[in-house]
Amino acid sequence: MKPEAMPQAEALLEAWEVLPESKYCECDLGECRTDFLPLLYEMSHIAMETGQLSNILQILLQLMQRHLKVVRGMISLREPGTGRIFIHESCGLSPEEEARGIYALGEGVIGKVVQSGEPIVVPRISDVPDFLCRAVHREQQSERNLSFLCVPIVRNGKVMGTISAERLYDNRRLLKLDAEILAILAATTAQAVELHLLETVQKVALEDENRRLRSALQDRFRPTNLIGNSKAMQEVYGLIEKVTRSRTTVLILGESGVGKELVASAIHYNSPCADGPFIKFNCAALPESVIESELFGHERGAFTGAAQMRRGRFEEADGGTIFLDEVGELSLPMQAKLLRVLQEKSFERVGGNATIQVDIRILAATNRDLLAMVEQGKFREDLYYRLHVFPITIPPLRERGTDVSTLAQYFVSRFASEMGVELRQISSAAMSMLMCYHWPGNVRELENVIERAVILSEGPVIAEQHLPPSLQTPVVSEIAGGGTLEARLNSAEYDMIVEALKQHRGNMTEAATHLGLTRRILGLRMARYHLNYKEYR
Repeated sequence: MKPEAMPQAEALLEAWEVLPESKYCECDLGECRTDFLPLLYEMSHIAMETGQLSNILQILLQLMQRHLKVVRGMISLREPGTGRIFIHESCGLSPEEEARGIYALGEGVIGKVVQSGEPIVVPRISDVPDFLCRAVHREQQSERNLSFLCVPIVRNGKVMGTISAERLYDNRRLLKLDAEILAILAATTAQAVELHLLETVQKVALEDENRRLRSALQDRFRPTNLIGNSKAMQEVYGLIEKVTRSRTTVLILGESGVGKELVASAIHYNSPCADGPFIKFNCAALPESVIESELFGHERGAFTGAAQMRRGRFEEADGGTIFLDEVGELSLPMQAKLLRVLQEKSFERVGGNATIQVDIRILAATNRDLLAMVEQGKFREDLYYRLHVFPITIPPLRERGTDVSTLAQYFVSRFASEMGVELRQISSAAMSMLMCYHWPGNVRELENVIERAVILSEGPVIAEQHLPPSLQTPVVSEIAGGGTLEARLNSAEYDMIVEALKQHRGNMTEAATHLGLTRRILGLRMARYHLNYKEYR
C-alpha cells in the first residue's frame, strides 16, 4: 500500500452505510462479542503468567478464528537491526504464503503500521487499487471483498510488530469493534513479544556479530605478511593470538629465513602496545664494542667520538616493543645487562650514572639452540629462563606442506606487480620441483627463487628451466626431462600422485582411492619418487 492509500481507506470506512448506533449485541451487529471477554481475560492471564510467546500466539489465533471469524490472521514482527518485517505466526496461510510475507519499513499496510505506530483499517480490499498483495494472491473477487485490519504491537513507545486480520464485514460498527479488540490483543501480547525479540532474534543477531568479530580477529592475527594454512602454521597463529593479549616476553625460535621478524611484527601490531614504537635490532649485525652504545645509548664524552648524548634502542622503544633478533649472538657481559633490563626495566647510558626507567615489551629471536649453549656455558641460564617465558617455534618450510605452493603463488603475484609484468602461472612440473625441494633457506630462499623466475620467464608461464640448478634434483630431472615414452609416463604419473596428495592434504588412503590404487602400491610409487605425504598436509 502506498502512502496515499491510508487516507483513501479511512474515507471508505467513513462513507460506509451503517445501522443506527446501539448496544453491541447480536440483534444490531449480527454477531455477539460478549462471550469473547472472559476468553480475553484468560489469555491476558496466560500472557502474564508464562510469557511464552508461542503459547500466547496459538491462543490468540484460535480466539481470532473462533470468535472473530477471521479468514486469515497474522502476527508480524520487526527484526531488530535490519528493520525487516516478517510473518512470525499465522492462521489461514500456507507455509509458502507465510514465507512471502516480508516487508520493509513503510511498505504495504503492515509496513506503514510499523512505521507510524497507528492502526489501519481497510473496509474492502478491492476499493484500494494499490493494496499490496504479497503473501496472498487475490485473483478471485471474493478475496478482494474482504476487509483488512492491522494494529501495532507497541511496548514502551517502540513498535515491535503488528496483528493483522482478514474477513468479510457488512457492518461498520462491528469492524470498528473488532479493530479495538485487536488493539487489546496487541497490548496483551506486547510484553511477550518484547521478551521474544530480546531472547531469540536479538540473540541470533548478537551471535552473528560475535562470529563476525571473531572472524575479523582471526584476520588480524593472520596478517598478510604471514602466508600459509598448514597445520603447523595454524598452531603458530593460535600462539600469536594468545600472547598478544599480554605484555609477556616472547622467544621466537626457528631456522634462518622462516620469518621470525614477521611473527614479531604480528605480535606487536596486534598487542595493547601497538600504538607505541616497534624497534628492531639485530644483535649479530654490529661488533660487540658498538652494541652496548646502540642498545643503551651514551652520554656526551663517554668515549672518543661521542660528541653528544645519544638515546639507545631501549629508550626509543619506551611505551612499545623492542625486537632483539639473533639474541644468541650476544656476549656474556651483554647478556648480563640485558638480564637487568628484563628484570627491572631500567639501565644506565654508557658513561652515565642516571638510571633510566622504561616501559617496554621484549621480543627476542634466535636460530641457535640456546639450551645447548647454556650447557656449554655460552649463554646465561638465568637469561635463558627470562626469555623462555613464552616460546614460539616457527616451522621450517619443508615441514609446512602445501604452504610452498601458496607462498610461491603469493610471491609470483607480488613480483609481477612490482615489475609491471603480466601475472605468471607456475607450470605443474615447476611446482613439483618447488614442492620436492628441501628449502634450507626457507621462505627467504623461496622468495629469491620466485623473483629470479619472474625475471627470467618471458611468457605467461614459469617453467622448470626458469628455476635455479639447485632445485634440479636427480628424481625431478629424471621425470621432467627426456623424450622417451617411459620418461613421459613417469612424469605424468608423478604429477598425478602430487595432485592427489595436494587435493587430499597428504591423506594417503584418500589419495590412493582417488587414483584407483591400494595404499601399499601408492606408498611404493611415492618411495620411487621420494615423495613424503607429510609435505602435503
